Amino acid sequence: MDLASVKSDIEKVIVTEEQLQNRLKEIAKQIDADYSGKELLLVGVLKGAVMVMADLTRHMNRHVEIDWMAVSSYGSGTKSSGVVRILKDLDRDITGKNVLIIEDIVDTGLTLDWLSQNL
Repeated sequence: MDLASVKSDIEKVIVTEEQLQNRLKEIAKQIDADYSGKELLLVGVLKGAVMVMADLTRHMNRHVEIDWMAVSSYGSGTKSSGVVRILKDLDRDITGKNVLIIEDIVDTGLTLDWLSQNL
């Protein structure tokens, strides 16, 4: 599958690349303000959040630590199983740290809810 064939299948662009980058700049600016003078750890949810995390951190004007988790609530299908499984855990202890979870798409909210309660 090449980019040209994917583009030909798209009927309507809902959010443009420019709009997305502008919103990420706004979010980065807000994070900079909210966590000014504080340490911050961004936890990206693999694999989808990789590009969002990269773009977001490029727009930030501060140092942040980064770690990654891979979790799944889908098993082998496309419908949520309702059970969250950890496929890759964090590499560091997050006790006492300011943590922001970076996710690309929230479908049912189950995974994000589980992460926010269990990290």
